Amino acid sequence: MREELVWLDEEVRRPTNPLQASLEFVGALGLLLFASGRALLQGRIEVRETLHQMAFIGAASAPIVALTSAFTGAVVTLYSASLLVDVGGGGFVGGAIALAMTRELAPILTGIMVTARCGSAIAAQLGTMKITEQVDALRALAVSPIQYLVIPRVLAALAMFPLLCMIANFSGVGGGWVVANAFGISANSFLQSIRLLTEPFDLIGGLIKTLVFALIVTLVSCQQGLGTRGGAAGVGHATTRAVVLSMVLIFAANYFLADLLFATR
Repeated sequence: MREELVWLDEEVRRPTNPLQASLEFVGALGLLLFASGRALLQGRIEVRETLHQMAFIGAASAPIVALTSAFTGAVVTLYSASLLVDVGGGGFVGGAIALAMTRELAPILTGIMVTARCGSAIAAQLGTMKITEQVDALRALAVSPIQYLVIPRVLAALAMFPLLCMIANFSGVGGGWVVANAFGISANSFLQSIRLLTEPFDLIGGLIKTLVFALIVTLVSCQQGLGTRGGAAGVGHATTRAVVLSMVLIFAANYFLADLLFATR
């Protein structure tokens, strides 16, 4: 398969029909996924670039993921505790916030925060490389852009998203515990509620979600970046499309994953 099919060349006219544009995007994304899988099976991995991307996606994103998750857990607990305490259900607050964080909020917040911070940067970086002909230079040197640019980002995201989700879980539950204390709920009652209402698969299911979100963010961002044209304005448009499309696909995928993983539990 020709790698050029993954992105549009400069001379190819963009479709104006929304249906045609959507089908073209889905096709390009599928081709990029196929090409990435084939490259991974060939076993050639840019280790240094992968480690660099792991630091960029994982370590650098941890503070913002932790901060947003802590405040989200605090807000959810603020509402749930005020309702449950009034009806005598204060002992269920810890389990309620832990269940919400592990199943839904932590994976979603991880996906959104990394999309906003890293997905936009990936699209901008690759878009700049495309319009400055650095991608063409790689191809001229017989270096696969997918192997050198896409695979390290995909592997880094697959490795870092679950770890970021764990950070989000702990931060969210921690933020909820602080607010629960303000409502007079003891730490022992909070922890007992978590043990009562949650089970290991709640955490595992959330981590599975993050793997799908990692693929969505990296593949969409790389596809939009490699498809950039039109100079500096084109880089801006590609970055915006990457963020919007990634977030929409994350929410859509989250529904189907929630139905698949948790509907019968």
